[in-house]
Amino acid sequence: MHRSVFCWILACLALAPALTPALAEEHPDRVVQPGVPKGKLTSGTFTDSKLFPGTVRDYQVYVPAQYDGSQSASLLVCMDGLGFASAKGAYRVPTILDNLIHKKELPVTIAVFVNPGKIPATIPGGQTLSNRSYEYDSLGDRYATFLIDEFLPVALKDLKVTTDPAQRAVCGGSSGGICAFTVAWERPDQFGKVLSNIGSYTNIRGGWAYPGLIRQTKDNPKPIKVYLQDGVDDLSNLHGSWPLGNHDMAAALQFAGYPYKLVFTEGGHSGKWAGEVLPEALKWLWDENAESTNVPIVNTKPKWEPHPDAVVQEGVPQGTVHQMEPWESKIFPGTIRDWSIYVPAQYKADQPAALMVFQDGERMRDVKGRWRVPTVYDNLIARGDMPPTIAIFINPGQDKTKEPRRGKFSNRGYEYDSLGDRYVRFLTEEILPEVRKQYNITDDPNLHAIGGSSSGAICAFTSAWERPDVFRKVYSSVGSFTNLRGGNIYPALVRKTEPKPIRVYMADTSGDVDNAFGSWPWANQRMSSALKYMGYDHRFDWAEGYAHNSDFGGARFPEAMKWLWRDETHVPQINTKDDLRSDYTLLTLLVPGEDWELVAEDLGFADALCADDAGNLYYCDMKAPAIVRINAADGSKTEIAKESVSGLEFSPDQTVLYGCQGSKNRVISINVKSGEIKTVAEGVKPNDLAVTKDGFILITETGAHQVTRIDPKTGEVTPADVGIAKPNGIALTNDRGTLAVSDYGGDHTWTFRVNPGGVLDAKQSTMPMRLPIDPQGEFRFNQPPPYVAAAKGDGMAIDKAGRYYVTSALGVQVFDPTCRPCGVLPKVDPDQPLTTCMLAGEDHSTLFIAHGKNIYRRKLSIEK
Repeated sequence: MHRSVFCWILACLALAPALTPALAEEHPDRVVQPGVPKGKLTSGTFTDSKLFPGTVRDYQVYVPAQYDGSQSASLLVCMDGLGFASAKGAYRVPTILDNLIHKKELPVTIAVFVNPGKIPATIPGGQTLSNRSYEYDSLGDRYATFLIDEFLPVALKDLKVTTDPAQRAVCGGSSGGICAFTVAWERPDQFGKVLSNIGSYTNIRGGWAYPGLIRQTKDNPKPIKVYLQDGVDDLSNLHGSWPLGNHDMAAALQFAGYPYKLVFTEGGHSGKWAGEVLPEALKWLWDENAESTNVPIVNTKPKWEPHPDAVVQEGVPQGTVHQMEPWESKIFPGTIRDWSIYVPAQYKADQPAALMVFQDGERMRDVKGRWRVPTVYDNLIARGDMPPTIAIFINPGQDKTKEPRRGKFSNRGYEYDSLGDRYVRFLTEEILPEVRKQYNITDDPNLHAIGGSSSGAICAFTSAWERPDVFRKVYSSVGSFTNLRGGNIYPALVRKTEPKPIRVYMADTSGDVDNAFGSWPWANQRMSSALKYMGYDHRFDWAEGYAHNSDFGGARFPEAMKWLWRDETHVPQINTKDDLRSDYTLLTLLVPGEDWELVAEDLGFADALCADDAGNLYYCDMKAPAIVRINAADGSKTEIAKESVSGLEFSPDQTVLYGCQGSKNRVISINVKSGEIKTVAEGVKPNDLAVTKDGFILITETGAHQVTRIDPKTGEVTPADVGIAKPNGIALTNDRGTLAVSDYGGDHTWTFRVNPGGVLDAKQSTMPMRLPIDPQGEFRFNQPPPYVAAAKGDGMAIDKAGRYYVTSALGVQVFDPTCRPCGVLPKVDPDQPLTTCMLAGEDHSTLFIAHGKNIYRRKLSIEK
């Protein structure tokens, strides 16, 4: 985190009475007190969930000594419950409740402590799977429905508990914290109080979205009261920054008028500090007169003076600005816009010039305004602080049927704030070709920059993000990385996408705007933190005060340009100390300096990647047709059979390959040594397949929406599962206890427990797939971008560490062993299909992808 940003956080915390120092002595309400009646704890195990099938979970119920059944008790439900219930743990809730209820500082309250579900294995050597992240980190009402309809009626049987949501609280730490908020958010008719400790309002499974959603309820807030605790040294890892996430949540709650308290303690991602303040947290939650935290936003207007490099200097050659004819766009039909081109005095037609594009061009080129780009460029180019650079100043489009008026009939928000590639296509397909007709511009993307302020800034970032092959330098001042049209997702995307070769300068201030669409200061800090974590060439200039204007950005603009255009090779600084042992960041998976390497090219159509125990890769050229082996030791290729198959997998003894032949309605076996072909089963339309530990074949029949089981000994065919929209890729974990199935027609990849005989159960949509933006969709204001309905999940592989790799329309999507998204490796060729992938090579740590007519490979570091 930038030092000045961290100092500002501490300053804000000093303003809020919520800042709590580490306690020198144990809080007396956390200690068993003499003469205080002790409540009773009973234990149980819950196994009958239809919403989380196959799960088993332990729980405990605390009933205070004062409860006699004559009146309804209040209710407290704690996720990761047995940790909260432990008498010697960080939280010690039963002891705290004993003391607070005895002192009448809390009403008579029954507490339920429930653990996340586990899915025990049923095959020999299988591993028990944790369902915690799927249950806790997922947004939506599934877990709330589980609590209300399935679990609590059992746990609270024969106990009298109030139905008044104002007397019912839900509590948790970390992922349990965001789960607690989600339960109340989805069902405020059941739970009116939230206690969140070190809450994971990050991108484990989309929790980053909550600040934007909260702000949308300002006119009709939900009847919930929220306590947030976090530590100043909490995590910043592949999922996000916990301190920034909690700050952003608090700012949203404050804006929308919710009763809330924000408490920042010392410490990091641990229940220790939350436990120390837990008695005060519970008292605040049940205090009807409790005051909310209020962190003021302070705007200032310091005296503005131009930077010396923004003033015309004697003897410095001046470039010229050429006004262009108004441009009517085809990509933004019905719009017309003014634009101009700056040409430096040093430009020579026989020497390609660098390029920079500025949104809101009229303001940026004004030599009497704050930015004064032509003057700054004159001085910096003359001094050699940047190369001779042609600048394009382009305004947002206006409705060409309307009389131009400031702020009226403008297409600015639609063009600038929308995610996706539409605006950069407008530049690359319309504007840049027109400029190239008159000027010699370099083709080197490292010498192409784009910048802007506010919405123009997020537009600049989007352009480089979508097309780093065109723009690799970004200038952003008071950038609108907020929920104007879904831009609040960017910090989450940055942390879980293979780093792109772009350099990013950012500027913002503590007095920037906080409105219905987000907090600009917190959004820019989240953005900066994400870029820093991923090792981007990145600088963030920060100042106290100011407002949403060009004063600070304009004053720093010459320094920003010198930094952005500096001639220096960036060496990424990677720090993954905050990634927990269970976290699988892309930063440790990707090998520095290793990129995709072509293995086979100009095939008819590549598919059906498979590997044997020795690491040899097998693939099919479906149009040849031919099945080919690539030797892991020397890369030599050997044709195995002249067959076309869409899926390949070895038998348990590695003697035969099973292959899917949907066009012939059969599954075949191929003897690896002799090449002999046999029919294993007929009357099926197989797409891909996996082979269980006990030798059963599981195939996906995409058109039938079915996973089918085949007994290779008898050829018997039976349905194993029905209902996935378009089941496609299929793979088994290393212990053969879990089956994953991708969905070409949906937005999740599914998992099942594998039982003896290839029987499947415990079906859940555990892997959320990232979806492409639909360029033809409606980009609505204050809403997420329009996504296509299907991720086009296709072939998949699982590495030695247990990661899942699922090919899709966006690239290879990577998930950890608990099915949390780790990130996306984008396609090599955006215009070619990406059908499947496989880990092969001598140590099975090279990822191969079948990518249209080519096969590529990339060395990874897969060990944990």
